[in-house]
Amino acid sequence: MEGFKLPLDVWVESFISFLTDNFGGLFGVISNLLDSVVGALGDAILFINPFVFITIIAALAWKVSRWPLAVFTLIGMLMIVNLGYWEQAAQTMSLVLTSVLISVIVGVPLGIASVMNRSINNILSPILDFMQTMPSFIYLIPAIFFFGLGMVPGVFASVIFAMPPTIRMTILGIRQISNELIEAADAFGTTPFQKLLKVQLPLATPTIMAGINQSIMLSLSMVVIAAMIGAPGLGTEVYRAVTQLNIGMGFEAGLSIVILAIILDRMSQNIGKKQRRFQ
Repeated sequence: MEGFKLPLDVWVESFISFLTDNFGGLFGVISNLLDSVVGALGDAILFINPFVFITIIAALAWKVSRWPLAVFTLIGMLMIVNLGYWEQAAQTMSLVLTSVLISVIVGVPLGIASVMNRSINNILSPILDFMQTMPSFIYLIPAIFFFGLGMVPGVFASVIFAMPPTIRMTILGIRQISNELIEAADAFGTTPFQKLLKVQLPLATPTIMAGINQSIMLSLSMVVIAAMIGAPGLGTEVYRAVTQLNIGMGFEAGLSIVILAIILDRMSQNIGKKQRRFQ
């Protein structure tokens, strides 16, 4: 066995080449769709006057939480405007929101399917382990091959990195529902679909929201990494500051990311807590 090396690298490169050669058209459609969604979100945020937008977000923070979060949101986002990073913050928010939206649209149904079918669960579990433990930088390589440079590969890498918590917490939320409630639903003659829609998903919503919260945080953690492949936003400013050894610029852009992270984290957490109180 001495001198023998499994040609895993060759196999992986061949597989990526096979995908790009045979599904290039599909990747092109996905790229155009994602680029349109991200661009539309960013344009919508920038179209609204920054102070109007900040007031709306602060009011929403007050609605889902209490006044301290609303005050922090108001002051924090005004600071981002004052530092001159509002456009970059809008681009970052559009990237994160798109990544989280895709994670929810794909992740929640996968979690439900995994609960309903043991075979799907057995296949999905090692894939999720792989997605969560593989270094995030590795996702940039296939992203570049499939989608080139720019925002779209950044969204792709963010989705792969951020989706597992949504899937796992959906599975956990449905499985932790007590058997008594499931038996009561069965006793009333509910169909599997009715039971899922009216009993399991409403009761699992707080746990699912916790998974979405983690997906938001993981998407934000990919902002700087995605900047290495051309994704615009605050991550680009941090990356530029690192390459130029500009401590002040790096601190300002990093602080802006922290402000957005705190706002999104607290708001998503409080939405989950409200759902829990209503049950």
